[in-house]
Amino acid sequence: MDTLSTMTYAVTGRIARITLNRPARGNGITLDLPRELAECVERANLDPAVHVIALAGNGSGFCGGYDLVDSAEKLQIGEEHASRPPGSPLDPRVQMHNHAPGEVWDPVIDYAMMSRNVKGFMSLFHSEKPVVCKVHGYCVGGGTDMALCSDLLVIADDAKIGYPPARVWGSPTTSLWFHRIGLEKAKRLLFTGDCLSGKQAQEWGLAIESAPPDQLDARFEALLERIARMPINQLVMMKLLLNQSVMSQGLHTTQILGTVFDGIARHTKEGYAFQQRAAEAGFKQAVRERDDPFGDYGLARYKT
Repeated sequence: MDTLSTMTYAVTGRIARITLNRPARGNGITLDLPRELAECVERANLDPAVHVIALAGNGSGFCGGYDLVDSAEKLQIGEEHASRPPGSPLDPRVQMHNHAPGEVWDPVIDYAMMSRNVKGFMSLFHSEKPVVCKVHGYCVGGGTDMALCSDLLVIADDAKIGYPPARVWGSPTTSLWFHRIGLEKAKRLLFTGDCLSGKQAQEWGLAIESAPPDQLDARFEALLERIARMPINQLVMMKLLLNQSVMSQGLHTTQILGTVFDGIARHTKEGYAFQQRAAEAGFKQAVRERDDPFGDYGLARYKT
């Protein structure tokens, strides 16, 4: 755990605390983050003192999605590292070549990379012990993969949660929106890329609780403490029992489709145009031009 670069891990009493820790980059997701997340979840599951896992984010928000500045502006996906063997789908040079507009795109190379991120996020879903996620500020794009893979979500009333990349350049790879809020509400969000406030997320059934920002920590800790009182064996059985219903609805198959579609979305005519605009004017400007017509660029709220 001393080598973690994207998060911190600590145990207090019966609670294992995983905290995303790249605040200067909005806790943006890198190739290291899903791998480190799975390592932390495994450590918590093997610790006999831990009953429940708390997931949160350091800084102004939970997670702003994938750290796509280098990817969109320079086609640079990660850096060379021992965990990314040369020539493999994780090799940054392989991914850069595969995403170049003038080259032939190999969807299997794309899938091999992104599916490993999905496995990292799904370590929360498959964790033997319950995971409670706290969201403040913002939780958008890939950040929602972690929030939705958690078992319970506690969110600030004024937080922003949603999947704006549904407008261009993305598809939710963990594909849990339907399972969390139902078909019609999932369509309402993904057909528009609109976001919900934390209060709306609770009203829609996406979050189990919402609270004013100054009460969020207290509500989060109160729920963690109640769960932590339960025997580990009971928690494991209850989670396994309930998760079977989701798996029987075909989640694994849908995630394969969602991950493949995510790659396709980045290689359509519109996807290439978005990337080229990011390279020309900067990623933030490209996102602004994507979201301004919907009136919700940055931390603007979607109003019902």
